[in-house]
Amino acid sequence: MNNLTRILYSLGAFAAAGLIAQAQTAPKILIVDMAKIFDNYYKTKAEKVKLDDASKKARDEIYELNKEGNALVAEYNDFEKEANSPTATLETKDKALRNAQKKSEEIQAKKQDINDVSNNANQSIQQRIQSFRIMMLGEISKVAATVAKSHGATLLVDKSGASLLGVSPLIYFDPADDITSEVMAEIDRNRPASVPASAAPTPNAGSTAPSEFSIPNVSPPAK
Repeated sequence: MNNLTRILYSLGAFAAAGLIAQAQTAPKILIVDMAKIFDNYYKTKAEKVKLDDASKKARDEIYELNKEGNALVAEYNDFEKEANSPTATLETKDKALRNAQKKSEEIQAKKQDINDVSNNANQSIQQRIQSFRIMMLGEISKVAATVAKSHGATLLVDKSGASLLGVSPLIYFDPADDITSEVMAEIDRNRPASVPASAAPTPNAGSTAPSEFSIPNVSPPAK
């Protein structure tokens, strides 16, 4: 083998090796829709039922507190009317005014109770939602990674997010590279035979709270 032949052979072998190495290291990218999987996960639906129940209990409690507040306002109005009655004695007016003042304080306390219940319920539910989302997305991510690895993927991209422009960062992808359905099937492998569906709103006394009552200002009795 002359020198020219050896050089050409070496160059050909080097090029072939480079092509093989390039083929071996070429990334394989797959796509998944994490939001769709999360929303349809049976554990998410079960948690929604629990959150709906907690929310309903808070609404019912606020409904009852509002009714109590409205009753206090009605009592206050009676005392105010008595305190300003032109036929009432001064002693009666003074007594009615003191009672009206007491009712006003009770009304303010009731207002604070409602605010506390509402704020505590909202904070508790938001914390539960955040903790649940973090836990479930971590769980789903592990399953998605396992499925992606089984296909020999080197990169798995979530298509559910939006870019800073408000559009999907994926302009185009081959649907054959989307493993969302496969991941959904995998996480549903241990799905219980009977899973409660998302709770639908049911009409009840606590569904719509009575109009909020206002805190009245005690006015001095008419002289």
